[in-house]
Amino acid sequence: MFLPISFLPVYQTRVWGGRGIASALGRSLPGTEPIGECWELVDRPEAQSVIAPGTSGLDGLTLREAIRGHSAAILGPGWDPERPFPILVKWLDCRERLSLQVHPPKPVAGRLGGQSKTENWFIAACEPGASIIVGLAPGVTSERFRAAIDSGDLEACVRRVAVHPGDSVLVESGTVHAIDAGNLILEVQENSDTTYRVYDWGRVGLDGKPRTLHVEESMQSIDFAVPPPTIVRAADQPGVLAQSPEFTLRRVPVARGGEVAFRAGEQCRILHVIRGAFEFGGPGLTARRGDNLLVPFETEGAFRATEDSLALITEDFSK
Repeated sequence: MFLPISFLPVYQTRVWGGRGIASALGRSLPGTEPIGECWELVDRPEAQSVIAPGTSGLDGLTLREAIRGHSAAILGPGWDPERPFPILVKWLDCRERLSLQVHPPKPVAGRLGGQSKTENWFIAACEPGASIIVGLAPGVTSERFRAAIDSGDLEACVRRVAVHPGDSVLVESGTVHAIDAGNLILEVQENSDTTYRVYDWGRVGLDGKPRTLHVEESMQSIDFAVPPPTIVRAADQPGVLAQSPEFTLRRVPVARGGEVAFRAGEQCRILHVIRGAFEFGGPGLTARRGDNLLVPFETEGAFRATEDSLALITEDFSK
């Protein structure tokens, strides 16, 4: 039986990032450049999570190596060991606004040589007045949107929504979106890194040059018929935050002394600690705010809250 598996973070420099992950999650960041993303769980050719010391005897293995050697134990019987882990988990520190962008739906992604990416944003913390952009303003057509790109007047074409800590939103492929400044977000997404930037607010990159835009790909990817997603507002009650063909995300508040139990043979899951702290099987394995642990298919046991805590659980992805 494997214990829950923790990983070393993979930090990503982004022009819109900052250094807030250090104080928010109690971490030591590399270098001095703006860190926009921390990839917590990733199995991609260009980036691999490495298993942290003290985890299930798999210390130092990449996630890919662990799946190749133990696919049935980690993801369940019948999982192809060469199939990538289907979920990518990130922390996002959005010190500045991100580009206006879209991820292609599956049929379009195949045609353009990319990958679809449905993602969920959980607002772990944000500054007063913070907002996100999700979807189009009422009545916006592809023709109006194209004209707004040419005139640089896209603000009127998109839907901006105020957010607060604890809010959550499922952003499906084909939805135009952006994250405004002042948000710390836990992102759970399909294993994809295909993003088409349609507009970047006149910004330049860290090299001082305008960043690449993908206008034609974006226009093919935006679904102009789909209504904007619904924001699940903050609450400390258990419940489903997001449900899609790719994954389900649940909110699980746990009072001090309470438990989040897992049974071997059900399914592989991911535990995200948003607030508080947990111990697994006694005082050995601990999980604190900001930690994201993979709970293998064969894992049996419970996380006990050592203080009032809030966890999210991602499941229904190992099909």
